Amino acid sequence: MNKMSQEDILTAPLAETAPSSSPAVGMTGPLAAPRPERRGFWWNILSGLRSLLKGMGVTFRYFSRPSTVVTQQYPENRATLKLFDRSRTLLGMIHDENGFHKCTACHFCEKACPNASITVAERPKPATGKPELDYFTWRMDSCTYCNACVIVCPFSVLTMSGTFENSVFDSRLLIYNLTRYAGPTSQVLMKIADPEERKRMIETRGVFSGVPLLRKGGRK
Repeated sequence: MNKMSQEDILTAPLAETAPSSSPAVGMTGPLAAPRPERRGFWWNILSGLRSLLKGMGVTFRYFSRPSTVVTQQYPENRATLKLFDRSRTLLGMIHDENGFHKCTACHFCEKACPNASITVAERPKPATGKPELDYFTWRMDSCTYCNACVIVCPFSVLTMSGTFENSVFDSRLLIYNLTRYAGPTSQVLMKIADPEERKRMIETRGVFSGVPLLRKGGRK
C-alpha cells in the first residue's frame, strides 16, 4: 500500500483517509449526530408519571421521617453547620506552628490554573540566593475551584476549605495574598538556630499585600 504524506492526508477526501471499518467511509460531509429514539405518546406519559412519583417519594419520606432531612437550615444553624469534606470554597496556604510554609515558588500551581487566577511572585533579593516566594496572589473573583492547583503542588502547600462566608461590597476585596511572609521555606528557616536571624531573613506580608486593593479609579 502506498504511503501518504501528511499534506496528502490533510487534503484527501474523508472516504480516502478513513479506515474500512469506519462508518464514515463513503461520506464527504460532516458526520450526522445520532438522534434520540422517538417514543409513543403513552410511553411519554408513563415516563413522566414515573419520574414524578419518584421525586414525590423523596418528599413523602422526609415528611414521614423528618430526622433524615439533609437540607441545611442556614443561617439558623451557623454554630453547628458542617460542610462535606469535599467542599471547595476557599483556597489557603498551609503554614506550620511557627508560621512558616513549604512553598518554593516553583510556579506549578500558576501554570496549572485554567484561567490565571493565581500569580506567584518571586522575591527580588532572596536571602538564600535561591528562588523564594514573595507574594502568592489568588483571585477569588475568577477562581473556578477546580482544585488543580492543590493537586499539582509537589509539597502539598495549598488546601481548599469549606469557608464560604466571603461576601463583600467591593470585588477588589476578593483578591488575596495567601502567604504570611516573603522568604525561604520552613525547611531552610528551621535549620537556623537563632530566632533573630530567622526574622532578618523574612518580611511580613498581609492578606492584601501586593495586590490592587482600594485604589482610586479601580485596578491599574
